[in-house]
Amino acid sequence: MTDVDFVALSPLIVLAATSIAVMAAIALRRKHVATAALTMLGLAAALIVLPLAASRPSSRVTPLLILDPYARFYIGVVLAATIATAGLSYGYLEKQSVRREEFYVLLLLATLGAVVLVASGHFASFFLGLETLSVSLYGLIAYPRVRAASIEAGVKYLILAAVSSAFLLFGMALVYARAGTMDFIRIAVLSGAVRPVPEITLLLAGLGALLVGIGFKLALVPFHLWTPDVYQGAPAPISGFVATVSKVAVAALLVRLFTLMNIHAHRPLLLLLTAIALASMVVGNLLALLQNNVKRILAYSSIAHLGYLLVAFLAGGPLGVTAVTFYLVAYVVTTLGAFGVISVLSGGEGDTDRLDEYRAIFWRRPWVSAIFAATLLSLAGLPLTVGFVGKFYLVVAGVGSALWFPVITLVATSGVGLFYYLRIIATMFDSEREMSEVAAAGSTVPLASAAILTALTLLLLYLGVSPTPLIHVIQTAIVGFL
Repeated sequence: MTDVDFVALSPLIVLAATSIAVMAAIALRRKHVATAALTMLGLAAALIVLPLAASRPSSRVTPLLILDPYARFYIGVVLAATIATAGLSYGYLEKQSVRREEFYVLLLLATLGAVVLVASGHFASFFLGLETLSVSLYGLIAYPRVRAASIEAGVKYLILAAVSSAFLLFGMALVYARAGTMDFIRIAVLSGAVRPVPEITLLLAGLGALLVGIGFKLALVPFHLWTPDVYQGAPAPISGFVATVSKVAVAALLVRLFTLMNIHAHRPLLLLLTAIALASMVVGNLLALLQNNVKRILAYSSIAHLGYLLVAFLAGGPLGVTAVTFYLVAYVVTTLGAFGVISVLSGGEGDTDRLDEYRAIFWRRPWVSAIFAATLLSLAGLPLTVGFVGKFYLVVAGVGSALWFPVITLVATSGVGLFYYLRIIATMFDSEREMSEVAAAGSTVPLASAAILTALTLLLLYLGVSPTPLIHVIQTAIVGFL
């Protein structure tokens, strides 16, 4: 490795060093505010050195990592989302009767795994990044050890993540048996060559097993059963982290791997992805209608949103990748805002996630309610929000590739989704005579949480009105990749 390689790796080095520094600081003295501040400072430093990493011409760092503009863009998204999660977690943990400091070590390690996953160019780094992310999430999900629901959610995620890892390893083994390499680019070159039917069958079986494992991580139907229970049992900031950072990292790798391999040349896999997309959109929205728990509604909603995302992925090409990337950014902003509101409303006894706990909350907490309403309207895809622009791009990409049935399903199920989002909003604006105890409570919002929620809301509205700058950045990032 050269000095150029070390500069290119600087965001990962800073992130790893921050996790070590936080562990050392905890060993010397336990202080929640100092640990949270050091964590956010390290995350901000990793974000700041990204332009320095971009100044170096080398993008391939060892056979394992590709640090091109595409990877750096997603690393920036992951780091920014983690900063928001850490800020929201501080106020949330202040109310909990647990040791708070180790939470940030796990959060930093999960972020490091997500960053490695985004920059992966090899099956070895793919698996190492995924397991670093997953193992850290086991602890984060079950962190409030006094809550039975959190322990249950952690165990469920552990078991199903282990199953998905088994599928991934089996798929990697089959692809390696066919291609003789684990490097993404070399696999893509070899998979494009004309081969006998048995070898093509082996390759398709390997890619299918990989798709099953990735489907578990993205919570796509029929691999979605863990999602509502884990979202409900996990601490609210971590539910948001699982819904955003975890899925963004896996989706970024999915786009890189399957675009390099020209998934559109393999019709059986294309049909399988289409069926998964349709099932995710329909099942996610219909099951969300039956829920009376806000976190479970958002969980089923996330299943539907990943189904929407697959429509643009199936379209492929520069427009498809641009639409996928923009929609992921829109999804991160709105979902973090939604779970951020749940975090600031939650107390020490448990999360405020039952729908009746939000009854008439607007009349005592108008600012928090307005932010929640804005995020829900963005998730529904209404105009003047980033969610509307994101869905518009998905539809344009799908229509451009003549994916008529998936596009029609996207539009129809989005209409279904609007109902349960408006149901939550209507509950918040309900009669003051039926105000819940949570709505009547007058506790203040921590400064860090207030700043983050305000920034997310402003970004949600700004990108909904003026998405062009972000689109230009995305198009620049994917030029070399495609």
